[in-house]
Amino acid sequence: MHIDPEIDYKKHYIRYFFYKFIKKIIDIIFGIIGSVLCIPILVLAKIAYMLHGDFHRVLFTQKRIGRYGKKITIFKLRTMVPNADKELERLMKEDKQIAKEYKKYKKLKNDPRITKVGKMLRVASLDEFPQFFNVLIGNMSVVGPRPYLPREIKDMGKYYDNIIKTKPGVTGYWQVNGRNDTDFEYRLILDEYYSTRKTVIMDIKIIIKTIFQVIFRKGN
Repeated sequence: MHIDPEIDYKKHYIRYFFYKFIKKIIDIIFGIIGSVLCIPILVLAKIAYMLHGDFHRVLFTQKRIGRYGKKITIFKLRTMVPNADKELERLMKEDKQIAKEYKKYKKLKNDPRITKVGKMLRVASLDEFPQFFNVLIGNMSVVGPRPYLPREIKDMGKYYDNIIKTKPGVTGYWQVNGRNDTDFEYRLILDEYYSTRKTVIMDIKIIIKTIFQVIFRKGN
C-alpha cells in the first residue's frame, strides 16, 4: 500500500500541535489552582513543624533534571530532617542493607530521615503541591516523567535520552502504575514509555488516576 509521506507529515504535526495546545491549557489551569491551594498548605505545614520543635524552612528546593537535560530547581514541602542528603550518605556507609535498597530503588521504604510531620504530608500527597509553582514557571508540567536527580543520570543509562525529551511532571505514568512498589529500572521503563507515546487521552487518564489515588491514599 502506498503511503503519501506529505499527508503523514501533516497529520503528525496536527496531532503534535493539538497535544501541545491542550497540554498548555491543562498546565495553566492546574498550575493556578494548585499554586493557590499550596499557600494555606505551606502555612499549616509550617505551624505543624513548629509545634514539633522544628523551625527550619518548610519549603524545600532541589536541583533536578528538566527537559533536554537542563537543570531546574523544583519546589517541595520538606518531609525529611534538614541535611537529608548528608544523612543518607551516613546511613549508607553504616548499613549495607540500606545501601543495597537505595541502589535498587533510589529510595528507602522505611526512610528514617522522614519526620512525623513529613510522614503525614506524604500520606496526604501534599508534599508535591509546591511543584505547581514549577508548572506556572514553565519548567514542569502537570503530567510527565519523574524529575530525576542529577546524580541519577549515570543510572538512567539508555532511557535518559528519551525521558528528557519531555518536561518532568507533578504526576506521571510511573506514579499511577506502581510508584513505591517499582524498582528504579522499571520506573525508567514507565517514564520512557510515557515520553515516547504521550497523548491527550493518556494525560487525562493519568490525572484522573492521580486524583483517585490521592483521595483513597493509594501508592504512597
